[in-house]
Amino acid sequence: MTNGDEVRTLRDITGAGPARRAAPGDGGRPPRPRQREDAIRNHAQILAAAEQLFTERDPRSVTMDLIAKAAGVGRATLYRRFPDPASVAGALLEEHERILRGRLAFGPPPLGPGAPPAQRLAAFYTAALEYLERHLPLALGSGPGPARFAGGTYRHWREHVRALLVEAGAADPDVSVDALLSPLAPEVYQFQRHTLGFPPARIAETLGRLVRGVLPDPQMG
Repeated sequence: MTNGDEVRTLRDITGAGPARRAAPGDGGRPPRPRQREDAIRNHAQILAAAEQLFTERDPRSVTMDLIAKAAGVGRATLYRRFPDPASVAGALLEEHERILRGRLAFGPPPLGPGAPPAQRLAAFYTAALEYLERHLPLALGSGPGPARFAGGTYRHWREHVRALLVEAGAADPDVSVDALLSPLAPEVYQFQRHTLGFPPARIAETLGRLVRGVLPDPQMG
């Protein structure tokens, strides 16, 4: 898959946003077609505006007021869909992460099925670093610490890496998995990449050596 395939426009990935649920007083009737169209349009505008804000500004400075203004929607419309800026960033990140998830499940080896666990884990590190390189502002904006652990991206990555550890017969995969994911924390990547100036290839090479220490594979040298 090329970079162009992975970096799709927000209109491509948000055009089928969730339809509005029937509100109290609707009598349980589904929303009319125009209401659904408005909900889809508003959802796409919110995500498009938020991604631009998170990219152009310090993610910590993005507020719900800024998102609503940039998206051209009312505060009530925004709050009906998202409780805070971190949840907006998380929704965007989920859309982008879905592409990587498909490559992990159905793509060619070593990232996809068919390669030994150690090779797949090394390939996952490389793909995850590419993902962070493209979407770091969103990853930082989705919330640190407990908020990140509760998000879908971390949950999916954890399930994938744990499955590789179990397949390889690693000791205590339930504890090891979080240690192996810690280098992919957005704050860690931001510090290494932008504060210390390490290139992505150097970080990926080092994580590959970490894989060889945890899951030895003669084919990886």
